[in-house]
Amino acid sequence: MKVVHLNTYEGNGGAGRACLRLSEALNASGTSSKVMVYFQFSPSSKTGTFSKNPFQKAWAIFHILAERYLSKAFTKAVKTPFSLQWFGRSVIDHPEVKSADIIHLHWINHGFLSPKFLAELDELEKPVVWTFHDSNAFTGGCHVRYSCENYHKECGSCPLLRFNGKNDLSHKTWMRKKKAYSELNCHIVAPSNWMAKSVKISSLMGFREVTVIPNTIETQVFKPYVKAEAKKILKISPEKFVMMSGFMPSKNDKHKGTSYLIDALNDLATRPGIIKEKIELVIFGNKGNAELPEFPFKTTFLGNINNDEHLAKCYSAADVFIAPSLEDNLPNTVMESLACATPVVAFKTGGIPDMVKHLENGYLAEYQSAEDLATGIEWLYHDENAPDIQKEARRTILSQFSEAVIAGKHQLLYQSLLDLQPK
Repeated sequence: MKVVHLNTYEGNGGAGRACLRLSEALNASGTSSKVMVYFQFSPSSKTGTFSKNPFQKAWAIFHILAERYLSKAFTKAVKTPFSLQWFGRSVIDHPEVKSADIIHLHWINHGFLSPKFLAELDELEKPVVWTFHDSNAFTGGCHVRYSCENYHKECGSCPLLRFNGKNDLSHKTWMRKKKAYSELNCHIVAPSNWMAKSVKISSLMGFREVTVIPNTIETQVFKPYVKAEAKKILKISPEKFVMMSGFMPSKNDKHKGTSYLIDALNDLATRPGIIKEKIELVIFGNKGNAELPEFPFKTTFLGNINNDEHLAKCYSAADVFIAPSLEDNLPNTVMESLACATPVVAFKTGGIPDMVKHLENGYLAEYQSAEDLATGIEWLYHDENAPDIQKEARRTILSQFSEAVIAGKHQLLYQSLLDLQPK
């Protein structure tokens, strides 16, 4: 069995990392798997690319930039990503695609596979699997839906667009997708139960077969280290209670819930029994030129961490990982933290409850309640059973999200789809 995975970028963002991790897990389990990307930021042995020569690279860059900046011209000044999907390219004649038994799609926006070129894949008469890393495939353009329910019908009157109405860009995009999907036979993989439920109530994809298979993680890379030693690596006293959170672009960022994190920590700092001097906050993934929030605790900004082993040690140094995201499919940071035996405090939203078990390996706070988020952190700060909670965090990942488990589930799905092919 030969599988080719298609993604816009290599390892860029959660979808890119999830795609690479799955491919590596499949190869380790005996399935021939290769990742092909639209654009590589630098030469790589991990993936092949559809944009190899200088002309193809320039064309890809033009499409990527056009898609990103034209989208901004049509949308309001909000932090919710929106894709027009006006640009794309054909991949059906590429040797890697033609020789594959299974075509597995991942995140294909930013000028890669527009609805027109998605529909083309059906000409190859091969099983097509599509993992949804966000909601864009079944909306009229947005990647994060929040409370909007327009995707239940035909989109239109989009709250993100500057010029919205019944027949706005979101509705036109919905119509293009509807036409393309009518020509494309594909099987959907939802990494979380929340995503699967969302697909089932969407007007574009509700009739499709959906299988829930989580993403996986490198369990021998993201593993526990001795906390006291890990804290020393970050030059933090082993006696300190370390809180960690990731990706802080600005305090105005809506999707990642930064404002709730700030409010929760301000609340926590005022609670009886909380000794501020014994607590330290560590932030990774912040951009150097971003507006940094002010926190009530001593804070260390680590910036981007490109070495996974060092990142695992950073997770291990933390006593709690805080994920204030307002909508997430199956966030890699939560999985990585649990794999390193660090409990997670997060909102009860998206696919997070698939990983975080309340009061077992972490704390699920009521949605958009900064006060409850603070309560979750306080629970771990005072809890005397911290070692047991940490062991449960690691056990959750090994039993439900390890490479062999997730590769096996995909192999069973692939084989079932191949068995349905005409002989």
